[in-house]
Formats: sequence, C-alpha cells, structure tokens
Amino acid sequence: MTLQLGDVSHIIQLAIAPVFLLTGVGTTLTVLTNRLARIIDRCRVLEDLIPDDAKLPLKPGLLLELDELYERTHLINRAITLSTTCGLLICLVISALFLADAIGLGLDKTIAALFVGGILALVGSFIYFLREIFVATKTLSRQREHGSRRARQ
Repeated sequence: MTLQLGDVSHIIQLAIAPVFLLTGVGTTLTVLTNRLARIIDRCRVLEDLIPDDAKLPLKPGLLLELDELYERTHLINRAITLSTTCGLLICLVISALFLADAIGLGLDKTIAALFVGGILALVGSFIYFLREIFVATKTLSRQREHGSRRARQ
C-alpha cells in the first residue's frame, strides 16, 4: 500500500483539531507553572521569616499563610499533572490518527477513547485550577480582613 500526497494532506487535516487543543494545553501549562513559581517564591520568603530559635515569637498568621500556600501548591501540582496527561493523550491521538489512516488500521475506538481521556484530564485540571484560585482568593480575603482589623486598633 503506497501513500499518496492527497492521503497525507487528508491525514494532516484530521490532525489539525487535536493540534489546536494541544496548543491550548501548552498555554494552560504555562499559566499553571507560572502560578506555581510565584507560590514557591512566596513560600521561600515566608520560610525565611521563621526564626531559627523556637523560643522567638512568630509573625502572626505566618504559619497559616504557609499552610494555605502548601495547599495551593498541591492543587496546582495536580492541575499540572492532569494538563500534562491531557497533552500526552492528545499526542497519542495525533499519532494514532496518522497510523490509522496511513496504514489502514481500525483504531477508531482507541482514538475516541484517547480523546475522551484527554478531555476528561483537561476538565480535571481546570477543576483543580479553579480550586486553587478559590483558596488564593480566600487567603487574600482573610489577609485583607486581618489588615483592616489591625488598622482599626
């Protein structure tokens, strides 16, 4: 079985939609990794504020903020893991599309399963991302409330 130029262009047309999805996943991963980097930077600043001597007083709310940052780190890590899983599954979809069309394999159900798995991983990633945003917003609200109480005193 020989592959004609028209066949190759048809295969490329089939793979275009998953490639656009892959581009979006790459952008999402960039956002997630940037958020993770900022959280890590803030953790380092706060950890430097913890005195080496356990007898010295801690800045009020320091440990609570660190706990919230650790929670955000875990949520972002899960979102990154699921986004990466989505990207890998979409790459497999693209590969399977080429193989199935070029060689004539019947991979329809496999391709569909991989695509659905990729979309479900992306949905999970967005859910964890949204949860992280809720935790960050809650932290910000708590800090604002704490600051306004301190200003009234």
